[in-house]
Amino acid sequence: MSATLTSQRERIARLNDLARRAMGVACTAVATVGFRSLPDADQSCVRELIETFDAFDEDNDLHGERDFGTIYQLADGRWTTERPRLREDERERVFWKLDYYDRQMEFASDDAANPAITRRVLTIMLSDEY
Repeated sequence: MSATLTSQRERIARLNDLARRAMGVACTAVATVGFRSLPDADQSCVRELIETFDAFDEDNDLHGERDFGTIYQLADGRWTTERPRLREDERERVFWKLDYYDRQMEFASDDAANPAITRRVLTIMLSDEY
């Protein structure tokens, strides 16, 4: 991988970290109908876990841009970023993802590493809405 591409991905990752930590300020945050149907306390917990998400690995961050993650609700109702060992230990799964648009929000951004021409949209959804 070239140094330029590595530098660009690192910049995108930093901008994505900022977007997650400042949802609604550094990005536009949207939630699907399914996610919004969860109790308010669950939505709040998931948003907090997204803001502090650091469970990136080769499976969920293939390009090193930190633009996607999964939050799990365990059978006992607790929310976590750690994947349960068994599917039956999981009650719900929520995905979050970042997309990059031009400033008018009409087309994909030409350069996601350039905040002057890019608007980030963070979408929170139940996994079955993906």
